Amino acid sequence: MKIAIYGYGNLGKGVECATKYHKDAELVGVFTRREPSTVKTVLDTPVFSVDKLLDFKDKIDVLIICGGSATDLPEMTPSLAKDFSVLDSFDTHAKIPEHFERVDKAAREGGNIALISGGWDPGLFSIARLYASSVLPEGADYTFWGRGVSQGHSDAIRRIDGVLDARQYTVPVPEAIESVRGGDTPSLTTREKHKRECYVAIADGADKARIEKEIKTMPNYFADYDTTVTFVSAEELRMAHSGLPHGGSVIRNGKTGKDGENTHTVEFSLRLDSNPEFTASVLVAYARAIYKMKARGEVGCKTVFDVAPCDLSPLSPEELRKKML
Repeated sequence: MKIAIYGYGNLGKGVECATKYHKDAELVGVFTRREPSTVKTVLDTPVFSVDKLLDFKDKIDVLIICGGSATDLPEMTPSLAKDFSVLDSFDTHAKIPEHFERVDKAAREGGNIALISGGWDPGLFSIARLYASSVLPEGADYTFWGRGVSQGHSDAIRRIDGVLDARQYTVPVPEAIESVRGGDTPSLTTREKHKRECYVAIADGADKARIEKEIKTMPNYFADYDTTVTFVSAEELRMAHSGLPHGGSVIRNGKTGKDGENTHTVEFSLRLDSNPEFTASVLVAYARAIYKMKARGEVGCKTVFDVAPCDLSPLSPEELRKKML
């Protein structure tokens, strides 16, 4: 399958590297809104202007869109789905239904297939929640994220006046996750499930008290959490917090038996050295899936719930039955 990358940030670089390990993927090129000559790719992949994209319409099987969920993907994915089979990692959970509708309409108009919200949450975690709740209908789901860097929250801190750079870590509250892993089904508030750790480098003379207050009271990001702010030098931030680790767990506790006397815990967890690189590898696997689905004549928008597990694998059905069943 011939893959192209639209957008070249951390996720785009991850997709580029992932094609080394997915041997059935051939990378056609990177398409950027920047001046192509200024973009240096990790594997010396050719770089083209987005203005040239339609010239490659018959040379690309799947276009992986590596933009942000806040402003890029709501516009990019439906627009590009008219001419290409596409997938994205749209992760604004509350807006997935409306994003699906717009992408589905565009993909059907163009006779293409699209997959939205590929990645690990939404994505692999979504599948874990579906499987566990289907098997244990009487029970409760819990999702914990971290300890890991939240790129969106880090960026929100960087927008504060006087901040040079920042990293924000999402951290599960130990007592909460231990309680759930022990089989309990507590009703947990946002504050009881996660806390926020912020490491912030500021400009000389910047007001630490003001910056800390702005962070801790920021609505939708920090106001609902127990948040700590640690001021560090730009050098320390670069040396100690340059990575993008993440991970988390989906846990479901359910009951069976005549009177619900037996408790069962299902857990799916991830520990990631690089959030964007892992997400990218998930996207390439789903590119394989929609490539197969398109070959069977399917069109329109899909989610991870619509993909058969065998379509993710490069192995044949016979090999899967022999090696993995």
